[in-house]
Amino acid sequence: MSARTRTAVPARTADRSRTAVRVGSRTAVRPGWLEKPKPVTQAAKAVALAAVVLLVCVPFLVIVSTSLASTDEVVANGGWVLWPTEPSLDAYRDILEGGIVTHALGVSAGVTLVGTLLSLACTVTLAYALSRPGVLGGRPALLLILFTFLFPPGMIPSFLLVKELGLLDSYASLVLPVLVNVFNLIVLRGFFQGIPEELYEAARLDGAGDWRVLFSVVLPLSKAALAVVGLFYAVAYWNSWFYASLYLESDHWPLQQVLRTYVVAGSGLTDATTGEGTVTAPQTVQMAVLVIATVPILLVYPFLQKYFTKGVLTGAIKS
Repeated sequence: MSARTRTAVPARTADRSRTAVRVGSRTAVRPGWLEKPKPVTQAAKAVALAAVVLLVCVPFLVIVSTSLASTDEVVANGGWVLWPTEPSLDAYRDILEGGIVTHALGVSAGVTLVGTLLSLACTVTLAYALSRPGVLGGRPALLLILFTFLFPPGMIPSFLLVKELGLLDSYASLVLPVLVNVFNLIVLRGFFQGIPEELYEAARLDGAGDWRVLFSVVLPLSKAALAVVGLFYAVAYWNSWFYASLYLESDHWPLQQVLRTYVVAGSGLTDATTGEGTVTAPQTVQMAVLVIATVPILLVYPFLQKYFTKGVLTGAIKS
């Protein structure tokens, strides 16, 4: 066997953080971060990770525990319970029987579903048009869109526009004014530009038009970016409360606006939830509403988390 084939002799250099590996007449230096980590380093990382997990999970555990605690236990502990000794579903029962929170939950779910689908459809078509070279008026249109991103309209002009369009006190006012997010548009446009031009040319040679190229070539290759942008839109619609406070009456409020009103209202929460007098502690009902508002997002995130890094990085950097 010759000296330049597979003969490798590791040698330690003067710098202990690097290892020199000799292959034949060539010597390659392996960086220190590729070395096997030391037990002390691994233990330190584990402790740091455990601390971060505790910081993230303990507040949510307190919220869930307080929502399940009995009235007497909440009052005895000053409004917060780390672990309930007498679990009770009175807070959730009051919420479901009142009807206000359940109606708001349905409003939020409907607005999130419809708004996400419409926003994805508009963002995809607009991003595809702006990503193709030679589109008439494409660059001026992109500059105008970026201008709205840098200088967004104020609250009063937005309210007057919605009023003139006849959208006040309608669920369309929660979707149409924010139908296309400029950041999501830029992410998808960059992703579409990263698709090899040869694929576009091959589809054109096969006689495919713009819509056929979009649905048969672009979208199947953009699942990661679509998942990320779709989740961005869904979270934004689900967490939105400001536009509801401007455009909607209280009987049409989504869950986040109801939640905000209840948490700010404090002592008046229980009567507004159930519609009648009750002995349930307001703090337990507040925490129960927080749990109801948070759980749907927690159920969706784990399934789409793997697309986040790939979708955002690929969309932001043109290959």
